[in-house]
Amino acid sequence: MPAANPFQDPLRFERRVPPCAIVIFGANGDLTKRKLIPALYRLAYDRRIPPGFAVIGNSRTPMTDEQFRAKMREALNEFVDNTPIDEGLWDDFSKSLSYYAGDLNDPECFNLLGKKLEEIEQTRKTEGNVLFYVSTQPSHYEAAINGIGRAKLAQGSGWRRIVVEKPFGHDLATARSLNNKLHEVFSEPQIYRIDHYLGKETVQNVLAFRFGNGIFEPLWNRRYINHIQITAAESIGVEGRGSYYQEAGALRDMIQNHLLQVMSTIAMEPPAVFESDLVRDERAKVLRSIRRIKPEEVPLFSVAGQYGPASIGNKDVPGFRQEEGVSADSQTDTYSAVTVFIDNWRWADVPFYIRSGKRLPKRVTDIAIQFNAAPHSPFDRNGADSTPGSRPNLLILRIQPEEGISLRFLSKDPGEGMHLRPVSMDFNYGTSFGSRSPSAYETLLVDAMVGDATLYTRQDMVEASWAAVQPILDYRETNHVDFPNYAAGTWGPKASEEMLARRGHVWRTP
Repeated sequence: MPAANPFQDPLRFERRVPPCAIVIFGANGDLTKRKLIPALYRLAYDRRIPPGFAVIGNSRTPMTDEQFRAKMREALNEFVDNTPIDEGLWDDFSKSLSYYAGDLNDPECFNLLGKKLEEIEQTRKTEGNVLFYVSTQPSHYEAAINGIGRAKLAQGSGWRRIVVEKPFGHDLATARSLNNKLHEVFSEPQIYRIDHYLGKETVQNVLAFRFGNGIFEPLWNRRYINHIQITAAESIGVEGRGSYYQEAGALRDMIQNHLLQVMSTIAMEPPAVFESDLVRDERAKVLRSIRRIKPEEVPLFSVAGQYGPASIGNKDVPGFRQEEGVSADSQTDTYSAVTVFIDNWRWADVPFYIRSGKRLPKRVTDIAIQFNAAPHSPFDRNGADSTPGSRPNLLILRIQPEEGISLRFLSKDPGEGMHLRPVSMDFNYGTSFGSRSPSAYETLLVDAMVGDATLYTRQDMVEASWAAVQPILDYRETNHVDFPNYAAGTWGPKASEEMLARRGHVWRTP
């Protein structure tokens, strides 16, 4: 009998979700409307949520339970994709929603929460299980944690867990401080630091693709891979979030958390079995193995960009500095690119090129794995295309918007002579499976409720990713760039192309 494959888990999305209450701090914010309530409704639609389930929303805005429910119904109408609003289901689901107004800096806010939890445990039969979800502004994280601790809500008759949204700190020092604050109230197994990129089906499929197939993993190393490019491009600007984004920037907002976590999934060693701690151990090892950039090397291995005004499709688009809430001399990066090296035996000297930016030509997130060219081509003398970059095989893992996998290889062009040209084999999620994939938040909320932390980041992983980018952050604090340095609607500053050209590489156009 063949050995069981530890990465085939058909019951992963059939796990029993226990009765519980979810407390959402910042329930009047965009995340609750756009992601959390739609995800919970979809789980209810799929009968994944048990009868013993409740949501308690909190923010400073005065609202009754009915007003909160009406607001969430409007959110469903706008943000639920591929799921009809069933009136009978909504009636049942809405009864699980309640709300109370309170300031997180006021101890009475948490005393009231404790009473509501006791009441809901009796009326909704939640068995004392509580998931706290902190989706406030980062400046309020500490107040929420302190309030839970003072009111002794981190312990109860059932399990207690906390989900903390990004950004998890502003730099290495603040990330460590936030971790210390969390550990004053919660133990590490109770803490779920969410990164919604890791909940995407296509990111999870990287593990299945690598470790569930015997074809690719033997090639997944420095002998066969020339370099890897990870791109997360957005065609939009800051969309009214200028004041927030000005404090973050592309390096902090995307590369430090999302894209370094994706990179660690691409580069990790296979765990013995698909268990939370073992998977996270391997990802953490990758993050700790990132080569630290010396101050004098920062200009060679990183690029900062900021978009300027342009005309796109006969429409004038403002530059970042002209966006609402943004300073006229802002030094915030709306584009960031870095070259990362992982100092271990598998990846020594293989560059990982990572870039993310706003106001780029299209919205796309993908991973391009460039294999080495064949050591010798017998076809060049016959007039085959010998342009650099035309021969090597390319594996593309598309995360969004068209989820799938593409493998590029060379084939003979029909006709006389041995002329080669690149062709692709494509796998598309939507057409291949014919069913809707759960959203990242559906996956991650279920994981938090059942106690599976595989797709959540651990303290050591967060701090290792901050340590990797901290030299770049320090350098940019004292070395200003002449912004803007790329026009809206282009693929970023010229310096980004030059960063790859120094090693004989070019950015691939998605």
